[in-house]
Amino acid sequence: MQPSLEENSSSSFVDRRQISPKSAPTGLERRQFTNSYESLEPDVMELAKAVDQYKMIHRRRFITYEELHGVVTSLGYHK
Repeated sequence: MQPSLEENSSSSFVDRRQISPKSAPTGLERRQFTNSYESLEPDVMELAKAVDQYKMIHRRRFITYEELHGVVTSLGYHK
């Protein structure tokens, strides 16, 4: 007799939403893709790193155009 779906999943399921103090995040963000700044021009690399830093500080996955404008002006660019 095969175990029921509930029996099988309950023994292998790990609820990752419950973080114990021992397994708390170390401050590093887990990313799905690696950064590939090496192939960028220096100015573009600077902008990409500034946008990533902004997203990390403000815990944002995506930013608005207004936030992007703020990052660009913080780098010293102006119209």
